[in-house]
Amino acid sequence: MSQRAFYLPDLCSPRAALGVVVIVELTAVLLALARTNAAVGFWTDLARTSTFLLWVGLLGASLLCAIRPRLERLTVARGSALVVLAVCAVVAVVSEGAVVAGRSRLMEATGVAALFPGPEDSFLLRNVVIALVVTAVALRYYYVSHEWRRNVEMQARARVHALQARIRPHFLFNSMNTIAALTRTDPRCAEQAVQDLADLFRASLNERRETILLEEELEIAHTYERMEQLRLGERLEVRWSIDDLPPRALVPSLTLQPLLENAIYHGIEPRPEGGTITVTGELSGGQITIVVRNPAADLEPTREGNRLALANIRERLALLYQGRALVKAGRFDDEYIVTLRFPHVESAARLIA
Repeated sequence: MSQRAFYLPDLCSPRAALGVVVIVELTAVLLALARTNAAVGFWTDLARTSTFLLWVGLLGASLLCAIRPRLERLTVARGSALVVLAVCAVVAVVSEGAVVAGRSRLMEATGVAALFPGPEDSFLLRNVVIALVVTAVALRYYYVSHEWRRNVEMQARARVHALQARIRPHFLFNSMNTIAALTRTDPRCAEQAVQDLADLFRASLNERRETILLEEELEIAHTYERMEQLRLGERLEVRWSIDDLPPRALVPSLTLQPLLENAIYHGIEPRPEGGTITVTGELSGGQITIVVRNPAADLEPTREGNRLALANIRERLALLYQGRALVKAGRFDDEYIVTLRFPHVESAARLIA
């Protein structure tokens, strides 16, 4: 989420327009039920109230959609004032239009003029005052929700940086020791290891996008695996079964690599004979599922970074996919299994919609 983004939801999307229609219709039903008018039946009252509110809701959403680029450039106070003025203006125009329509000859000739408000009812003034109060309350709610969400995202971003800072020294020391040993026994392999190390740290240090392609995340994980393979040798085996994964799907950076690191640290290093890590992935029903399995240690993991990595991944997936993602982790028999499940999204616009 951009820090410059206005806190009001994007009303330009079809999903937002549908939400406006649903809210308007529910409000019309409540108003019709609350009113008791012997001269006008329930269904007639519901029809006229629904029509009026639909005009107000859709015109208001269209106007706010049109002025949203301007709202992005204003301060919160000025943007909020502009939204209130825009909504009140729409309500005033629609209310005056209803009064004028009710006095037209067509409505009088068809005998439905009584269903329209008269000028003596202060119809316009009452509606504008109601719109002012309702809009102010709604803006306060949206502002608080926006600030809460931004605060959570800032905390998640800070945890990403902490996660990167934790990975670098531990992994760098081990890698440099491995490369130093290879320079004497296998210079060509040492040169490739230096290149892999540079690629891995370039991705870790320079990546500041909120999301990257799944194929990029997998390449980071493969590079990390190659470096650890040099250090652990035959003790480490990683089996990949990810051919069904969509390479262009969006994921938060450093999603899979920390899981692979935890699996090696907790499941492979403590075992003299080593072990096998299995990474599987599939796309089904619009959902991507990635499962990482490793041999379970005799003792539960006590390393703080393990909990930090899982909590961070869970939080970032929840933020990116609007609560539609799932992260499960736990020991099952002799394996420790981590499961990630999230929607298949290849466009940032679809994440917002």
